[in-house]
Amino acid sequence: MSLPFVSKGVNCRDDINLKKHTHKDQQRYMDPDTGECMELVVQAVKPASGTDKVKQVGITDQTRRIPKLVVSLFRPKTCSTRDVLVFILLWPFRFFICSFHLLFWPLDGLPKGGMGGSVNVTEYPPYLMYYWGHLWATRSQKEHSIFEQGRERPGPASSRSTSMANSLTRLLSRRRKREDDPPSTAPGITSTPESTAHNFYPRRLVIHRDGVWKVCDDHDQIARHRYFAVSYRQSDMLKSESEEEEKEFIASIRSAASQVEMKAYWLDLECMGSTDDEKHLDVYQLADTYRGAEFTLVALPNSAQSGESWRRWSDRVWTLPEIMLSKELRCMIGPNGPVTIITLRELANFAYGDDSEEAAVINACGGMDPLYQLEHLTLLKAVIWHRGNSSQDPEKAPPKAQSRQSKGIDNLSYEAEKVYALMAFFEHRIMPFPPENDLQALARLSMINDRYHIAERMLSMLPNKIPSKSCWYADDDQYKAQFWDIEPEVQVAGITDTGALVLDGCRAASIRWKDFPEVGVRTTESGFRQLVAKVAVFGIPGFYAFAVQWIPWLFSKVSRTSSNVSASTSESCQGGLCTVNVSLSPAATILAIVLFGWATILLILGPFMIAYSISGRILFTQPFLIGVKGAIKVEEASHYLYRAWISRPRIIYTTSGSLLAQHAGREGDIREGKKSQYDAVKELKNQDELYTLVDTSTGTLYYFTAERPPTVCLYTGREGGLGRFVLCSENCTANELHKETVIRMPSQIHRSMRSCGWLAIGGVGE
Repeated sequence: MSLPFVSKGVNCRDDINLKKHTHKDQQRYMDPDTGECMELVVQAVKPASGTDKVKQVGITDQTRRIPKLVVSLFRPKTCSTRDVLVFILLWPFRFFICSFHLLFWPLDGLPKGGMGGSVNVTEYPPYLMYYWGHLWATRSQKEHSIFEQGRERPGPASSRSTSMANSLTRLLSRRRKREDDPPSTAPGITSTPESTAHNFYPRRLVIHRDGVWKVCDDHDQIARHRYFAVSYRQSDMLKSESEEEEKEFIASIRSAASQVEMKAYWLDLECMGSTDDEKHLDVYQLADTYRGAEFTLVALPNSAQSGESWRRWSDRVWTLPEIMLSKELRCMIGPNGPVTIITLRELANFAYGDDSEEAAVINACGGMDPLYQLEHLTLLKAVIWHRGNSSQDPEKAPPKAQSRQSKGIDNLSYEAEKVYALMAFFEHRIMPFPPENDLQALARLSMINDRYHIAERMLSMLPNKIPSKSCWYADDDQYKAQFWDIEPEVQVAGITDTGALVLDGCRAASIRWKDFPEVGVRTTESGFRQLVAKVAVFGIPGFYAFAVQWIPWLFSKVSRTSSNVSASTSESCQGGLCTVNVSLSPAATILAIVLFGWATILLILGPFMIAYSISGRILFTQPFLIGVKGAIKVEEASHYLYRAWISRPRIIYTTSGSLLAQHAGREGDIREGKKSQYDAVKELKNQDELYTLVDTSTGTLYYFTAERPPTVCLYTGREGGLGRFVLCSENCTANELHKETVIRMPSQIHRSMRSCGWLAIGGVGE
């Protein structure tokens, strides 16, 4: 599969200064040390050569040489007979090499944070990039928004979309303000005016006056009449779509109004506007229309007794909002059938059956007030998402544009139709906008109804299949968590024109892939251990350097060449060459021998002294997230991380942090992952998508699968006593991140992650 974010010859902002740069077709990342966009190099258990995706290398580490040699003198690689025999045979050679390095490269004798000291670095390597583009829709009115302000953005922004947004705003501003209208903005709610405008009455009604049925749009007349609303499936009631058939259907509705002695009704064929702007406004106020009706009349054809008409009517996207927001339900079967009262539960039995998701939603509602609990809204979303013509799949093409002459709700071809049907159950609604897709509309609905954090909760979930576009979207969670189980720790600040969420309040860390770094540590405090370490590192070369100056046989003769020398009686000269005899006292000779001997003893004891200095208990490890392509054992991870330490901290498998995790159960008293995890993941078929992640802060190893190696870890929420961390790959050309997987790690590690600016996640696909 080709990378979703790079192509040959494209420009990216290659560093934190946002300079433009052209790079090859390869996966890249933001280097946390230099702030530059770099080619990604991945260490792998079995490096693949010639791959066009990511450069792969063998597993290496950056630990200094002398501590590694010292540790090899005191610990065989494993306890097998072969490794123990190799350890014994190579011990003298390793000892010589270690002493040689200690003499000539003494400062290489201690690992990072050694000498019994501590390391000051307490943060993970930061993610330095941020989202620097414009927003298509925003949470705050103060932010520039292409959707709200109608300003054209250079590039792919559509002028038709911009003008449509402006026309919607003008249409709302022209509406007359009445004393009985509710306030346009609820107290304490920061949102756009059109997102919170609610009405007590429809914009139009069909009213019976002076013996004639007429469409009325006079607000005063509408406010004086009680009315009922009509719900029907247009393809069943108007099969031929002829004018005669439409007149017959309207006549049957007026006949039903006479039966129930009502002088006004709302029918989409007659009451919805003819222009695009009026249709958008009618869809926006549809929830108010059905809430304000005395009852909703369900109109079905004569074949309704068979159950097929009930099923077809119930498959509409708008059916659930129409019936669940109504005060009362009535049914009319056939054009001239009697109007009978039907309860919500009876209707659910006819239309859905007893064991359906729809029946569960209706039972939860019970015909009472609108659903404002997140659990019920989640059920409603799942039910509405299963029906209708449009699809939440962002990879599918949008439906064709609707005709200006189309009539009725069923003929409105909004790509985000499902979201507009769902918004009827929310406290605040959004204005329909034809160019947007389901996920853009859902993000806008989530921002305006901030108490539910729908988009933020989706971001922390791991669906069965992560969409290639708008990867923040999730219908389900492979960890079996529900929407209400996740507590978000980020906020959506806006959405881009590509459908990416722009997040505020993120804590992020970079994942290291090229090798295992030299990890700093904090050990138990010991003054004597620090002294021994300093003597080994600085004493050996120091004593040797001082002793060499006093070795008698190196200074028994001093020769010099001069053409003009005056020699004393103690000198013998021949021509221009003079020989000066220097005599050392016995005390100087003894001092030189003592210093040389002491330096030799220190050189022999040096490896043992270094071993003692690095034998302290490690209390704290510098935080790193280290990735490896393929699966490695915890013993291997410990070997690469702590090759410079005699006493190594314990690294364990995660118990429940990834989908591949296995709990040890009652195998021991300690809560840890099952040791057979490694054997289990080695049996997976998709080995090319298998990765290992090592967290040095908690000493935990995770196995996970992903299409690409993630380079950024985001802390987005909490669930089940653990944090939700989204692992993302970077898209330098689009200034976005792409979700690769989600893992569960201890929540406290987010304090070691640096807060960053706005981040965009999930708009661009392949």
